[in-house]
Amino acid sequence: MRSRARKLVLLAMLALLVLVPPAAALLHQLFYVDLLRRVMIFGIAAVSLDLILGYGGMVSFGHAAYLGVGAYAVTVLAYYGIHDGLLQWAVAIGGSMLVALAIGAVSIRTSGIYFIMITLAFTQMLYYLGISLDVFGGDNGMRLPERSQFFGLINLNNGTEFYYLVLTILAAVVLLVQRLVESRFGMAIRAAKSNEARSRAIGFSPYPYKLAAFVISGGICGLAGALLVNHTAYLTPDFMQWTRSGEILFMVILGGVGTTAGPVLGAFTLLVLEDVLSGWTEHWQIILGPLLVLAVLFAKRGLAGLLPGGRGG
Repeated sequence: MRSRARKLVLLAMLALLVLVPPAAALLHQLFYVDLLRRVMIFGIAAVSLDLILGYGGMVSFGHAAYLGVGAYAVTVLAYYGIHDGLLQWAVAIGGSMLVALAIGAVSIRTSGIYFIMITLAFTQMLYYLGISLDVFGGDNGMRLPERSQFFGLINLNNGTEFYYLVLTILAAVVLLVQRLVESRFGMAIRAAKSNEARSRAIGFSPYPYKLAAFVISGGICGLAGALLVNHTAYLTPDFMQWTRSGEILFMVILGGVGTTAGPVLGAFTLLVLEDVLSGWTEHWQIILGPLLVLAVLFAKRGLAGLLPGGRGG
């Protein structure tokens, strides 16, 4: 019964997102198409983090690294005249997975605060590397010369087409993560989260499973980075700033750790509140902070826990 309720909620959310562009056009408020597209891109990044945080128990404070690697892959290739979207995005995903493999190979051998600090340290290294690359704008960043091209199949310069592409990718990522979690692979990483010592005692090493999840998570976030730089049409090293990692982490916690819809709900709530309050007052952080604290205190299972179907959302 709970599973059916969760599916109905997810289908309702999907239907509402599908209706946003025509509704925005009818109301002459196309700004909301851009806003919701940004929300969905960060939703993809949050879902990727939840794969390792919610199901693998790996509290990564460096997830923005993969967002930045994906964005730099697209922008650097475009800078050198390569605008093929399939190639750009393949490099973004592959590059992010390689970076995740290097970071994960070291950090997964640790746990707790050591794991957090290692992931943070690697991300800051990449952030300062971005600042040092003067040819790509250094600290000031650079404009994306041209959005990714897909041979006429889809035009990212068309806001509505870009919106529906992001929505399709978000739905695919949520489905992929859900399938992974429900598979034997997912059972292995969840078992390692629950009791790693017992997992070793029954005959399997959690390390390769956790590393594989870490690499997959990095690849998905790299794709989000490719989408984000196409959305903003501008790249800065701030894509990899530690505060961005904190934002993605908070989206997962706010929405509900270890849920399907939670990270997307967290991204929606955080970014929409930020947009509404910043348009109302320049001191919007003073209002946003207490609201988020109240949400965490009174929705301990996250926003997804308030939906029909409960925690499994």
